Amino acid sequence: MCSSVMKASDIISALPSRFETAQSSGDLFFFPSEVSKHEEIGIEWEIRLCTALQKKPVPAGEAGIAPSNQIDETSKNSDPFAPPYVPNLHVGDLRDESSEAEYGVLLNKYSVVPHHFLLVTKEFMPQTSPLMPHDLVQTYLLLLAARKAHKNYFAFYNCGSNSGASQSHKHIQFIEVEDDGPPIERLAKAANLEVSGKPFSLSSVPYANHVYRLPALSNGASPEQLEQVLFLPFLSLLDLVISTVRHAPDYPPGTPSYNVILTLEHMHLIPRRWETYTLGESGATLSINSLGFAGMLMVKSESECQALEQEKIGTVLRGVGVESVHDLQVAGTSMEAMDETGT
Repeated sequence: MCSSVMKASDIISALPSRFETAQSSGDLFFFPSEVSKHEEIGIEWEIRLCTALQKKPVPAGEAGIAPSNQIDETSKNSDPFAPPYVPNLHVGDLRDESSEAEYGVLLNKYSVVPHHFLLVTKEFMPQTSPLMPHDLVQTYLLLLAARKAHKNYFAFYNCGSNSGASQSHKHIQFIEVEDDGPPIERLAKAANLEVSGKPFSLSSVPYANHVYRLPALSNGASPEQLEQVLFLPFLSLLDLVISTVRHAPDYPPGTPSYNVILTLEHMHLIPRRWETYTLGESGATLSINSLGFAGMLMVKSESECQALEQEKIGTVLRGVGVESVHDLQVAGTSMEAMDETGT
């Protein structure tokens, strides 16, 4: 076993000092930004203005909160997420006991928020592949460790070429947020569920979304318990994503793209049709990844911010997403249940 294998709690506690060291050494670039709030469709969206990105664009092949282009097809040959890692960006390694899968934990080299980090597979796995049980377990263990350390993180995964992913090596990203979570999570928490243990949809937003409310889990939950609690909901949400895409006319050929947002309370999957959206008269192109659907959007100028607000955030997200067919899916499930019972 590699000497840098750590516990999730050690990873979380090491982040502040590692971030400071990486920034002072010049291995990590931090871009200052300002956040404004924009109320729309019952959500207080966060619009982050980072004008510094105009002067120093984020290179292709680096993942981050910053806008990015399509997945770099040459990244297998120039893979920044393959060992050996840049020492100052390498927080440590994690190892899943049941699957023996190994991960590197890296600081995001181009950060707009402090302590933004990535969980990357040691072995190359494509960003077009779904999350596996051990991916979900290690992700959730990090979220639990953060909560125990009185920090609140959420995780996200951009899956597929139209998801806003910028790197083809499988990686899950982690962002620290306020105690009530990313903006979309406040809407999920407010949802009144008639039946627990089943996927639901946030009907007030104008794009297809599939959400599952997770049971309360303690810091002492075993990896086996986490796998049981996390993987079946993920599969059920992924089935709904595929079903939604099948209903979408003229959906791009190939493997469906989608975004995953994971908090301690909910798992969100959002099917994607396009990676970018062009803002009306300004002609500015916004790249949208999971953070957009979490309620946290990025712009590089005041004019882009104004254009986004005029266009309406719901319109932008619907433009890169898919129309909801949740009612049809619920009706189909009810029909299947009736067939099984013979009523």
